[in-house]
Parts: sequence; structure tokens; C-alpha cells
Amino acid sequence: MFESLKKKFTETVGKITEKVSSGAEAPSEGEKVSPEESSPEPVAADATQKIETENPIPEAEDNETEDRSDEEGSGFLSFFREKKISEKDVEDVLWELEMALLESDVALEVAERIVEELREELVGKKVKRSTEISDYTREALKKAVMDVLSVDGVKIRELAEKRKPLVIMFVGINGTGKTTTIAKVARYFMRMGLEPVMAAADTFRAGAIEQIHEHADKLGVKIISHRKGADPAAVAFDAVSHAKAQGKDVVLIDTAGRMQTNVNLMDEMAKIKRVVKPDLIVFVGDALTGNDAIEQATKFDETVGIDAVILTKADADARGGAALSIGYMIRKPIIFLGTGQGYDDIMEFRPEWMADQLFT
Repeated sequence: MFESLKKKFTETVGKITEKVSSGAEAPSEGEKVSPEESSPEPVAADATQKIETENPIPEAEDNETEDRSDEEGSGFLSFFREKKISEKDVEDVLWELEMALLESDVALEVAERIVEELREELVGKKVKRSTEISDYTREALKKAVMDVLSVDGVKIRELAEKRKPLVIMFVGINGTGKTTTIAKVARYFMRMGLEPVMAAADTFRAGAIEQIHEHADKLGVKIISHRKGADPAAVAFDAVSHAKAQGKDVVLIDTAGRMQTNVNLMDEMAKIKRVVKPDLIVFVGDALTGNDAIEQATKFDETVGIDAVILTKADADARGGAALSIGYMIRKPIIFLGTGQGYDDIMEFRPEWMADQLFT
């Protein structure tokens, strides 16, 4: 999961480590360099000299170098005690990172935010050896990723415990796995000991009514439905009324999968919202569609208002662009990831979990 994005982050850490470790260049003529940032003069093969570490020699005097072989090993890095990371050390690598993020379907605004935050964390930082450079860069990059993933919002378990019934309306376009996701969410609540009821408010297609009926039968969940072509808002209203009368805990409302550019159908969805006043409106998007999922979520949010996001097919998503970007772009949290075809193949989304996937 998210293999491509993880690879790009790993490559970025490696490139920055290499650039900073080998980036100590001789100062240009007339440039003043502090003792701790400057490299020593080459030492003749037949002249072994010692450097005084506690009392640095003024710049006007000749520096002396101590040949040594200690636990840090020999090599280029052994010459310095501390190196300040400069803009020049990282600018090329950060540009490459931004391009790599865009190639992974990360939204432009998110890619720029991650790169800029990483730049601020690195430039001017003093580091000592390659392992420290690598560790610090990795943690700085992980922090930047966490900052874009962490969006305040829905805590679905708490809502389910407080509101009876909890009414959730699901929106999204055809082909994202919305109806199957509703069945998975029903199973999720059932494992919590709650009793859900489904509403077949996608009355536009007879096949959609049959599909959700099939899921409900397999799960043993009550479903409320009308005939094809019936008013979707009426179906949703009846489902909520049934839940209140029968003491059900959760109402899960399916809606017609529609293109976000279809104004009439979007208005129909707004009508469902007015009639049943759902506690949550959840956008279901396909993680594999990347920036298209973000565009869809944005349009639905503008039309009916979105409270949270579920991304399907996350188990097949090597790029990770949608998962990294969508919450930040619409300022709504991801609450679940779909991770397979079974009813139990759904997981609560935690930013810490995704960050661990990308940096371990």
C-alpha cells in the first residue's frame, strides 16, 4: 500500500543525506567561513600534525590536521564536527521531490506545503554526521506529512454512542464501491454491538436497489426501499422513521452515484439532506483515481456539504496521492479506508498509521 510514495520519500532522504554529507565545498575567493564550517587544508603525506580542538587557531594562522582512525571511521565525513545545511544543499532535491509528489497524484497545494515545510526544517540546521542527517531529514519529512494528514473532525465511534439513531448519508459517483462500502460500515457498527438499518435511496437504477438488498440480506440488516423511480428523499425519511420507531441505532442512506457536474441530480441529493437532516454526510471516493477523487469531493462539498471521507481500494493504491491530499484539500477527515472485497475489509483511518506506512 502506497509503495510508490514510500519509495519517493526514501529516495529524498537518501539524496539529501548524500548532498549534505558531501556538500562541503571550498569557499569562493574572499568568502569568510567559520572554523566549524570550513574544511581543513590538505596535509602532506610526510607531515603528520595535530589540530588543537579546544582552542581553535585563528583564521590567519595555518590550520593543522590530525590524522586519526577512530570509531567513526575514515573518509570525507571525519573532517567536520558540525555542518550547517544550506539552501544549495537541498534545493535540487526538494524540486525533485515536488515533481515526484505530483507524479503520485498528490495535489499541487499539498506538494508545495510538504516541500516548503521540509525546507524550513532543514535549511540552517546544524548536523554532525550522515546518520544524524538521515534521521533528522526523515523526521522532518514525516512531520510535514503528518501536518497535511491531520484534519480535525469526525469521531464516528463517539457520535454513534451519543446519537440515536445516528443518520449517515453516503454520496459519490458510480464505480467507487459506495454501496459495498455502506455494507462494510454496517458490519463495522454491528461489531460495536449496534443495530443498523439501510435505506435504498438510489432509486434511479433498479440494479442499485437489488444490489443493496443483496448486501442487507447477507448481513441480516433491515432495509427500507421503494420502487424504482420513487422519491429518494421519501425513502430516506421512511428509514429514519423506522429506526426511531424500532429503536435502531444507525441509519445508512445510499444515494444515486452521479457525476458531480449533474446539477439536477445534485439538487436531488440536497433535498435528501433537507428532509432527513443527516448527522454525517460521507463522501466515498476511489483512491486509485487520485486528483479526480479530490475534484469530486470538492464539488460534493460545495453542493451538499461533506463531513468526512471514505477511500475505497486503498489496498491497491501504490501512489497514495488521494489519501495524502484529500483531507487537506477539503479540510475534512478521512474516517475509513476500504482494504478489500470482504465486509470486514475496512479500517479506521489514523494519520499516524499512514505516516508509519510511508516511513518504516
